[in-house]
Amino acid sequence: MPEPRPDRVAREEIFRRAAGCCEYCRSQERFSPDSFSVEHIIPRARGGGGDLENLALACQGCNNRKYVEVAGIDPVSGLSASLYHPRLQLWNDHFAWSADGATIVGLTPTGRATIEKLELNRPSLVALRRILFDAGEHPPE
Repeated sequence: MPEPRPDRVAREEIFRRAAGCCEYCRSQERFSPDSFSVEHIIPRARGGGGDLENLALACQGCNNRKYVEVAGIDPVSGLSASLYHPRLQLWNDHFAWSADGATIVGLTPTGRATIEKLELNRPSLVALRRILFDAGEHPPE
């Protein structure tokens, strides 16, 4: 029997904890044309559960690209690296914003592999970040 979806209270907690931002690319839902999803950090297909500690807020682009993956290739070393885990790791330890706020820079193998696998610098995101940066709305806190 499939696991039930998070209820309204759980979804509100996940949204509050993420401050309305995708926990991977840091896109803000209030500026997104698509609604965000509750995503399993460790996919159910890989044994992940539905507890709050395994759930993250994700934009559709990141959620679709992550799918059932938990690792990617670090483009610097060419080696496999775990994808960023928003409950166990701090975003700022693995990523930074470029000076103009348009792109995400990977600081670690995990950061770089996540950027590549989830395409965190998709052209549409970079364009939106530039507009929001100029308007003083990006990057999110």
